[in-house]
Amino acid sequence: MDFNKNTATTYDTFSSFDTISEKPADHVISNPFGLNKYIIKARRNNHAYKPSRTLQFTLKFIAKIKIGTLDVILPDHKKLHFVGKEDGPKATLIIHNDRVARKFLTGGRLGFCEAYLDGDWSSPDITTFFELILLNTDSMNKALSGKAWYRLLSSFIHSLNKNSRKGSRKNIYQHYDIGNNFYKEWLDPSMTYSSALWKTGNETLEQAQLEKYKSLAKMLDIQPQHKVLEIGCGWGGFAEYVATHIGAEITCITISEEQYNYATNRIKNNGLDEKVKIVMKDYRDTKGFYDRIASIEMFEAVGEKYWPIYFETIHNRLKKGGKAGLQIITIDDNHFQEYRRSADYIQRYIFPGGMLPSINALKKQTSKANLTWDNYIAFGKDYAKTLNIWNKDFQAAWPKLETQFDTRFKRLWEQYLCYCEAGFKVGTIDVIQLTVNKG
Repeated sequence: MDFNKNTATTYDTFSSFDTISEKPADHVISNPFGLNKYIIKARRNNHAYKPSRTLQFTLKFIAKIKIGTLDVILPDHKKLHFVGKEDGPKATLIIHNDRVARKFLTGGRLGFCEAYLDGDWSSPDITTFFELILLNTDSMNKALSGKAWYRLLSSFIHSLNKNSRKGSRKNIYQHYDIGNNFYKEWLDPSMTYSSALWKTGNETLEQAQLEKYKSLAKMLDIQPQHKVLEIGCGWGGFAEYVATHIGAEITCITISEEQYNYATNRIKNNGLDEKVKIVMKDYRDTKGFYDRIASIEMFEAVGEKYWPIYFETIHNRLKKGGKAGLQIITIDDNHFQEYRRSADYIQRYIFPGGMLPSINALKKQTSKANLTWDNYIAFGKDYAKTLNIWNKDFQAAWPKLETQFDTRFKRLWEQYLCYCEAGFKVGTIDVIQLTVNKG
């Protein structure tokens, strides 16, 4: 893409960062990307605004987009319009100060996300903006990777979040033990914190979560006489489904005190004590044998170093001829090697110690554990829809939550939800339900 010929060089005047004017541009500047010449002629408070050199350099990377369009609103409310050669998302980036450029050029994707936490940039549609960035990863890869020393530092910090027994409790505490009341404000009534599965597309989120449970139970072929183990039970939604709709006995383990307390009360209040047993225990410490094992979006918190132990545990706890059903978020095989070399925003701020597998990585791990890959379904677009609903409900609940949490916390969570939604929409990440058998 030619800087001097390609992108629009008009600047539309905005009355505020949130209100975009549709009026014709007041100023037209040719060749705005010369590092030493780029001075915006519009006046603000009688001072000429000149972007820093780092911001000018960042704009050069942005101009490399090949897919979609991007409007960049500068701190003086003037607009740059970038157009790719291919149709795609139409996004807007509002730069509040030049610090965002330094953080981006140093930290790449992670640095840019950290700049959002600091209030250095915003967007009227964060999900669409991240979609555009993900679709243009190849053309912007150098900048998105950040400095080598920053990647090494991030990887080192991530390596400290080891998922040993003690480390796992600490990592889980940071995310899940924020408090049950926090999650109750924006999750559906079933308190399910994993992707829903829409059968017709018209179900409510709560109904779609029930469809998800139904799908996994059906793939597992759980029968009333079966003894079931659930690794990572959340707030007890799947356990309640199995006990109520199938009648099987299920033992559920968790290392989250908040989830343990909630799930225990839930089962007791629903009169399911004889069918469901909630236990505070690490998966590595489980004993006994089971006909079926279920685990819904817990594997992502295991950590790559412990993947072999996880699948070895499943193999050892299954009876001969038994079956395990897992719901797991995966990353595209083409991005897996780069992803595993440095920590991203989710690993740094949301799920410390976490790691997504690729499909091929999963197949290798199950094979090493002598588990036969049976069947799987993928429904990433349903996760995008789930996250979209969660974000809307989170925003609606914020007036109640803001008395307990600050603005940075809000940015942390809304960026996490939008970042993940974009990933599922674009396809860099997916979610699957799979079954493996023990011969």
